[in-house]
Amino acid sequence: MGLRTAIGTMVAFVLVVGAVILLWWDIDVRWRPHDLTKDQGKIAALLQAAGWVSPGGGASKLYVVGVRDCLGCERIQRSDFPALQKAGVDTRVIMIAAPDVNGKPVTTPAERAMVAELWVNRSWPLYQAWMAANPASWAAPGVPPADGDAARSAVVETSRDLADKLKPLLGENGVAVTWPLVIWQAKDGTLEAASGDAPKTWAYMKRDLGAP
Repeated sequence: MGLRTAIGTMVAFVLVVGAVILLWWDIDVRWRPHDLTKDQGKIAALLQAAGWVSPGGGASKLYVVGVRDCLGCERIQRSDFPALQKAGVDTRVIMIAAPDVNGKPVTTPAERAMVAELWVNRSWPLYQAWMAANPASWAAPGVPPADGDAARSAVVETSRDLADKLKPLLGENGVAVTWPLVIWQAKDGTLEAASGDAPKTWAYMKRDLGAP
């Protein structure tokens, strides 16, 4: 075999191996959840202490943190919650109010009222009604306003503080926080996280939690 042929064969082999590795990364590796190996205790404590809502469940817990204007939050509730809840998973949702930008609110008064109400009274049916409605026209019927109420406004700020506290802790684990932020405990006890609208990553989550 000539030198030129040998080099061509080697180049072709490298290209094939590279293509296989790239394909493996694209269909598997890139979608794997992040292991939260640092500050697990702090992250778990923040989630547990937050104003989550849940329909109840068993020992396995899934936390979904998000804002109302989050299509991924709607998607995971619609596509994955039924199987998770059937498997006995406690699906805990934590809604936060996005912070103001340049002193101007990006949330509506109704959204701030809902965040405060869910944190204070933790009504799963109310959360479901809100998620089923058009957020632009949702008027939070029967829910006390947060604006002008010092206690409820403080709860809204507490929701924002949760996001602020989670971001550096998750950043140390290589997780950039986008919504929905999904955190659960794997079979080996490690906390796992998926950030953003990532159904392929949620498939790993469902497998960890024993949901079909």
